[in-house]
Parts: sequence; structure tokens; C-alpha cells
Amino acid sequence: MTWLAVVGLGEDGLDGLAPAARLLVARAETLVGGARHLALAAPGPGVETLTWQAPLSLTLDAIAARRGRRVTVLATGDPMWFGIGVALAKRFAADAMTVIPAPGAFSLACARLGWPLAETVCLTLHGRPLALVNAHLAPGARLLLLAEDGGTAPALASHLTAAGFGASTMTALEHMGGPREARREATAAAWGARCGADLATLAVHLVADAGARVLAPVPGLPDDAFVHDGQITKREVRAATLAALGPLPGHVLWDVGAGAGSVAIEWMRGARGVRAVAIEREPSRARAIAANAATLGVPGLAIVEGAAPEALAGLEPPDAVFVGGGVRADLLAACWAALKPGGRLVANAVTVESEAAVAAFRAAHDGTLARIAISRAEPLGDGLVWRALAPVTQMRAVKP
Repeated sequence: MTWLAVVGLGEDGLDGLAPAARLLVARAETLVGGARHLALAAPGPGVETLTWQAPLSLTLDAIAARRGRRVTVLATGDPMWFGIGVALAKRFAADAMTVIPAPGAFSLACARLGWPLAETVCLTLHGRPLALVNAHLAPGARLLLLAEDGGTAPALASHLTAAGFGASTMTALEHMGGPREARREATAAAWGARCGADLATLAVHLVADAGARVLAPVPGLPDDAFVHDGQITKREVRAATLAALGPLPGHVLWDVGAGAGSVAIEWMRGARGVRAVAIEREPSRARAIAANAATLGVPGLAIVEGAAPEALAGLEPPDAVFVGGGVRADLLAACWAALKPGGRLVANAVTVESEAAVAAFRAAHDGTLARIAISRAEPLGDGLVWRALAPVTQMRAVKP
């Protein structure tokens, strides 16, 4: 039974709604929304109104308590794109909801700028750190960012300038679709401290400054892109490790003995909608993982400080596990037991003892072994000489 409606509103309020959407607002027994949305809807006498509370679960509980009544939730633009519709869809069945979107901020911004929406990175900075943009800093890329408030634009400009992208063009599109629509444009370096409207979408056409460091989204970032104390899966081995782990949308990785967190970070940078947990027992390395995650644009990386396997207790079951430090038989067994069916376990062994552990595990679980031997050219006098890194034995097993 459909009893819950979610209606997207633009800055033009009810005037911009299609007849079906206007009817859902007009017939509602309960209207839910922020103060701005409720003012735009102008509910008549006898209509119950609910405003959003913190935490959000309080209002979701209140909506659930009205199941069977005609409840309409008012949202901004497209409710299913960084909107309240996403939270509602997690709580209520799809067949209980009717969702009618209005043109969202991203569609309106692309219409104003002449940008192809399908080729534009769309993010929200509402309640999220600016570090999110770091994963998308590439010359020529176009970003659309929902602002947290009027202070987001100067903060973003300063952030881009510090990252070597001060020449990028920034455009603040405010109150799109309504009588207060406004537009301001400048380079990030020239933006200064100018704040704007709280309701704004920030468009960025990225231009790298001379000497800016640009990092590709594919696995195998340079080792010096990470803060580390030497405990890091080296660049070439890391690329092979990510290929063996096989990130897929929605999948969760455990990076056990994470060191600098390089594998977990590149897992999150390389695939859409994935998550990762870095487990590291050394406090200084755990702090370095947090810094690396922010710098490289994945501040949502979860970090667990503790020794495995004890630190694994209570974590969400993984779809993939990488064991890169302290490979032991008991640790491999604990990770295998936690792994979801169809999940991948990859372990990199360097010492004779860890090689013995992965060889025995491979034999018991029908895995595969590969030897990765890397040599790098390094200066010697006036020339170059090959310096071999410690060879790595990589074991991969898929859980039935």
C-alpha cells in the first residue's frame, strides 16, 4: 500500500509542480519538511506538519508511526540524489512510497553552464569534509558540489589553491530556479573570503597550476603519495594486489596490518560505492592512515586501532580481505572464517615463515600462488643500476 509520498520542490515552490505532485501535497494529512519547504507549501488548516529533528531517526520514527495516513515529505529538487529520499528508501519499502522529483541542483547547474551531466562529478559537501574533492583533482575535470552553507565557497577555494589547483574556475549558483537566483564566478586563487547564499551549488572546472601534483585514479599511486615509515605495500605490488582483490560496487574490504593504509585507500579510490576498514595495531601508523585517507580523497575510510585477529571482532563481514603484515596461519584462518561466501582473501608474504603459512593455506583452500619480483633502476655514479625489492609471494583464495 502506497501511503508515503516524497515530492521534490524547487525554488519556485508549488508553482513548479506537476499536477500529480500538487495533488499529493494538497491531499496530505501530514506534511514533513524543513521550515523553508513548509513555508513554500503553505499548508491549510487541519494539516499536521512535522519538521526535521536531530537525529534524523526521530523524524523517521514519527513518519513510521503515521503509517496508513496520507503523509507527504517535501524535499529539495531530486530527493534520490543526496536527498532525504535515500534515507526514506532505507527505512520504508519501495511499494509504500511514491517519489516525484523536481529538477535537481545538478541538472539545473548543467543547464546553466552547458555541461554534460553524464561527464560531471557530482558530490555533496553537506555534512562532509572538503577532503572528498581530493579524489577528483584532475586537469579538465568538472565538479558540481552541494554547499554546506555560505562559507563553503571560500573554504573550497582555499582548499583548491593549497592543492595546486588555484587556476580552476569556480562558479557559485545560488537559489537556482527562483526569483533570487544569482551567479558569481572567479578562479579559486582569486575567490578570497567572499561568502554566499547557504543554498548554493558550486561548479568547478579544474585547472592545474604549474608544478601541481596530479594523481591518477587507477591503482598504483607512487609510494611517496603516502605518509609512511617504510611499512607500505610497494607501488607495483599494490597494483597487482588490488587486481587480485577485485573491488566491486558495494563491497567491503578488510586491510589487515594496514601499515600506511595504501591498499584500503586505493580500493576506495578505484571503485564506486565500496567501503574499507584498515586494521592497524601501531598508533602512529593509524594516525598516518587517517592523514593519507584525507589527503587522497577518501576520508570515509574506517580505521580500527588494534592487533588482529582480536581487533576483527564485531566488524562487518568483508567481501575481500588483504593481509599484508604479520601473515600467520591463525590470522588467515580468522579472516577466512569472517569472509562472506564468494569473497576473496589475498595475502602477501615476504618472510620464509609467512611463505610457509600461505603455501599451507593455499593447499587447504584451493588457492593460487604468484611470485612478484620487482627491480627498480637507481643511480650509481653516472649511471643506473637495478636494485631488487624483496620478492613477494602472493596467495589468492576465493571462498566457496
